[in-house]
Amino acid sequence: MHRGRVPPQSWSHGDDSVSSVNGVVRTRLPRRPSRTDPVGPGYRWVVLSNTTLAGLMASLNMSSVMIALPAIFRGIHLDPLQPGNFNYLLWILMGYMLITAVVVVNFGRLGDIYGRVRMYNLGFVIFTLASIGLSIMPGRGGAAATGLIVLRMVQALGGGLLMANSAALLTDAFPEEHRGMALGLNQVVTLAGTFLGLIAGGLLATVDWRLVFLINVPVGVFGTAWSYWKLRELGVRTVASIDWLGNLAFAAGLGALLVGVTYGIKPYGTSTMGWANPFVLGMIIGGLCLLVIFVRLDRRAQQPMFQLHLFGIRPFAAGNVAGLLSSIGRGGLMFMLIIWLQGIWLPRHGYSFIDTPLWAGIYMLPLNAGFLAAGPVSGWLSDRFGARPFATGGMLLGACTFAGLMSLPVNFGYLLFAALIFLNGIAFGLFAAPNTTSIMNSVPARYRGVASGMRVTFQNTGMPISIAIFFSLMIVGLTSRVPGVMLHGLTANGVPAAKATLLSHVPAVSYLFAAFLGYNPISSLLGAKLLRSLSVTHRATLTSRGFFPRLISGPFKHGLVIILGFSIAMCLLAAWASWLRGRKYIYHERPEQPAGPPVPSHP
Repeated sequence: MHRGRVPPQSWSHGDDSVSSVNGVVRTRLPRRPSRTDPVGPGYRWVVLSNTTLAGLMASLNMSSVMIALPAIFRGIHLDPLQPGNFNYLLWILMGYMLITAVVVVNFGRLGDIYGRVRMYNLGFVIFTLASIGLSIMPGRGGAAATGLIVLRMVQALGGGLLMANSAALLTDAFPEEHRGMALGLNQVVTLAGTFLGLIAGGLLATVDWRLVFLINVPVGVFGTAWSYWKLRELGVRTVASIDWLGNLAFAAGLGALLVGVTYGIKPYGTSTMGWANPFVLGMIIGGLCLLVIFVRLDRRAQQPMFQLHLFGIRPFAAGNVAGLLSSIGRGGLMFMLIIWLQGIWLPRHGYSFIDTPLWAGIYMLPLNAGFLAAGPVSGWLSDRFGARPFATGGMLLGACTFAGLMSLPVNFGYLLFAALIFLNGIAFGLFAAPNTTSIMNSVPARYRGVASGMRVTFQNTGMPISIAIFFSLMIVGLTSRVPGVMLHGLTANGVPAAKATLLSHVPAVSYLFAAFLGYNPISSLLGAKLLRSLSVTHRATLTSRGFFPRLISGPFKHGLVIILGFSIAMCLLAAWASWLRGRKYIYHERPEQPAGPPVPSHP
């Protein structure tokens, strides 16, 4: 038996995380992977789970804020229905979408130049810090609302970095035969977050409006740490300079255009909408002129930011056009469904206006279920058979579901409504993943970042345009019917004819946003003094939960038919554009090919 000092020895547990020297056990922290380490097959699932978490966080945040707006305005002591506060409402609602639409293509290009993982990780940091700021926002009134708007825009910068680079990271990590499945899962969970956010926002807002922002913080901290620790730079880095002039022209042009479109739904003077407002016209015309200047600058730049030559690839061009048309046709649908449920259907079925935001989210769950059912399957099938049949079929099915919703009465039976929105979810689930996969598969690896940003730009640009068009069409429909209906309804319940005539010509956007925010606007419009002058019976009738929904049911249905007809047309055009993408096509790098613009492909 050996006596004396124990000789040095070491042992390990496979990963060298535990060692023993001279009998002393030491635990070694796992080493952070480096760029030179080989990537195992499990890495792709790390990328998928992390990017899906980011997409879920960003989309859930956007819709939860939308549904929690009444609680937010109550919390900062600001009445959103007062005319002077309309700008705050508009910017809290639309500011996030406008910023992401403007910045994503630039952030995608920066990912190609400086590294997609680096830009993606930075997005997590910015989004999380902005969420912390939003959750502790002090003050009240207009100052607090301005602070919320500014931090929401900062948050949108983080969301833009995440969205611009997620699809490119997935395309880098997954082989071509599995990209559709991966992108499908990612997109479906992201889209599902939009509808889950309606429920989360409704539940959290009943406790404290700050929780709507605070819930992002632990998710953001975890996602940030995880992404910095695990994600690796697999993409092709492009050594290039930044075309600052073209970049500025694009951002200013698209930003001005979207701001003008957004303010088009705001009343101007005696008009119910603002399309004749010189500011709106100036922003739209000026934005279009700047975009024309951008195209000319981009064509002349040695290293352009937008990479217009990618539109020479048919699947890329057709997929982006189809994505834009699909987004325009569907982007405002959720708003109209929320107004339909919150402002009309739920109050007519016994729900108070305070509770309608939460229940609207619950009753829209079949739409979310349709996305979840169709997205991964269509992505997997598109890996085998190509995107064209599924993306095109999804748009055709979407047109059919819009026609079905058009045929429903305003006070519908829920089972039929649920079946139609479930099919609508399936339709857009069939479209989303194959369309994205087709776009990303069609471009060279060195352009995946900017291609992802361009794809998201078209999609996010379609959203505010769709919302503005949907609201404008609904306002046209309401304006033609509401005055006579409201005049009769108010005078029949004791309101003096002069006052009833005045109220009947209140801009229709006031009724829409009241319904959207879960308010009964009749009490606000009449005022406490006039209500006290009415009989108890008339006062009870006018302020009941059923009076306002019954009053606008007919005019709302008239406007809804116009909107859904527009959506059908957009879906049919998107189906046509999707069919033009051609057969299944995947860009393959050729060793002898120079590192210039890709050769246009026409499969």
